[in-house]
Amino acid sequence: MKKNPVDRIFLGCVITLVIAGFFIFSSASLGLLTKGTDQYSSVAFSQTFFGLFLGSIAMLVTSRIPYKNWRKYAFYIFIGSLILNALVFVPHIGFAHGGARRWILIAGFSFQPAEILKTAFIIYFAAWLTSIKHKVATFKYGLLPFILILGAVGAVILLQPDTDTFALIACTGLAMFLTAGGKWRHVATLFLAGIIGLALIATMRPYVKARIMTFMNPSDNALTSGYQIQQSLIAIGSGGVVGRGFGQSVQKFNFLPEPIGDSIFAVAAEEFGFLGTVIILILFVFFAFRGLRIASRTDETFGRLLVVGIVILITAQS
Repeated sequence: MKKNPVDRIFLGCVITLVIAGFFIFSSASLGLLTKGTDQYSSVAFSQTFFGLFLGSIAMLVTSRIPYKNWRKYAFYIFIGSLILNALVFVPHIGFAHGGARRWILIAGFSFQPAEILKTAFIIYFAAWLTSIKHKVATFKYGLLPFILILGAVGAVILLQPDTDTFALIACTGLAMFLTAGGKWRHVATLFLAGIIGLALIATMRPYVKARIMTFMNPSDNALTSGYQIQQSLIAIGSGGVVGRGFGQSVQKFNFLPEPIGDSIFAVAAEEFGFLGTVIILILFVFFAFRGLRIASRTDETFGRLLVVGIVILITAQS
């Protein structure tokens, strides 16, 4: 069997982003020293061993597996990921943090099963769209099953609750749906339903409403719901044109609530400045366009949809 040639430019972009991300994360994690050396050591080990080392091995191993093989087991992978996410609600297996039950603890190791569901959804949805072919443009075989699949995902994700992850999966699904030949009219219907659903969730969950209001008026409630965004803006502004320098962020100590999570871009902006952040954004834009270009050159529908889904998910999440 003839192997497809590796897109070296795309691979180089991925490696550059991984290396840059590793160093930015390593610097941001220094902010955890204010909370104790044990937490910093745990995060540093996890990032190095599980993230960089095992992640690189996983990339090499999966690159040797023909992508068509994933289609055979797509349904079982998807169902397995749904069951895994349901385990977060099982006592002594799932555990809560910050008011949400999103993690599973097994043999001393914890992980967030929603991350597995993201990939499982892309694999299954690509396989399903490939199987229905031109019927994707119909309501009965296209839009309705898509809603049911999203409903299954929402049932386990929104109960955790993890609204952001569900929104990422839904947007990725919409991109794949359109690529497969779905109608814009159906997408507009889903978009309208999503807005209505978000409004309902905001009325039932005050923290979602607080996030929306903070997004619309970031200067309000600077010491409560708007604290993180205000501190992030201070970090970005203090970076200036060229930044303070690698490892020299001040805001990651005691000021940014999540220096290795939601605020990591602010840490990067403070240390590398405007020029550094522009380069990072250019790399992600190039990653997206190069990935979509690869997808457009793929003759097999399942492979094309896989690439579109993964590229959209990574770009949107980043």
